[in-house]
Amino acid sequence: MKILVVEDDSILREAVVTLLKEEGYSVDEVDTGDEGLFMAEQGIHDLLVLDIMLPEVSGLEIVKSLREGGSTVPILLLTARDTIDDRVVGLETGADDYLVKPFAIRELLARVKALIRRKSSVGFEGELSYGGLALKNKTHDAFIGATPLGLTVKEYEVLEFLVINKEQILTKDQIFDRIWGFDSETTISIVDLYIHYLRKKLAVYGLDVMIQTVRGAGFMLKEKQHV
Repeated sequence: MKILVVEDDSILREAVVTLLKEEGYSVDEVDTGDEGLFMAEQGIHDLLVLDIMLPEVSGLEIVKSLREGGSTVPILLLTARDTIDDRVVGLETGADDYLVKPFAIRELLARVKALIRRKSSVGFEGELSYGGLALKNKTHDAFIGATPLGLTVKEYEVLEFLVINKEQILTKDQIFDRIWGFDSETTISIVDLYIHYLRKKLAVYGLDVMIQTVRGAGFMLKEKQHV
C-alpha cells in the first residue's frame, strides 16, 4: 500500500510519515501543493493525506482538480480549522474524510485503514483478495488457498498494485513509478519482465490469464478476458 503525504509542517509531516512506515505502508512525501498535485495525478497511490493550508496550491484545490479529472483515490484532509463550514466544504469538494489538528495518532491510523479498506476491499487483517488470490501484506506473499506463490518483494508489490486496481487498466508508466519510483536507474522494460515472472508463477494454477495485456494501453487484472 502506498500513501502520499502532503504537509508543509516539517515536524508534523515527519511524524506522520514515520508512523505510516512503521505500520508497513510505503510513503511518498512533499511539502508544497503544486508538488502534491503533480504526484497525486500520477495515479500510483492508494491514499492521499493532504493538509488544507499548503503553499502554492491548497489541499482543497488538489481535491477539486483530482475529482474533476476522474480520480477516485481516497483523500484524508488534515486541517487546523475547526468549524462546521470548513469541514463541509472539504467533504463537498470531494474529500472522503478529515482530521482536525491536533489529532491522536491512533485516530489517524484508524481513518487511514478505514479509507484504504473501503477503496480496495482490504480485510481487517490486511488481506487483499481477488479471483482465487489472497495477498497478505504481513508476509508479502500471495496464496492460492493455503499454498504460497513464493513471490519476491517486487513481484508482490506489482501484484498488489494490480489487485488494488482490479478490472482497471494500469499503464506501464504507472506501474513503474509506483514500484520502482520516478528516480529509478532501471528502465521501464522491467515492468514487462515482472509481469512475465508473475504470469509464470500463476500459470501453475491456471491463473496467468488474469493478468491481461491491453494493447496500446497497459495491463489489467481481470477474471474474464478483456475485449
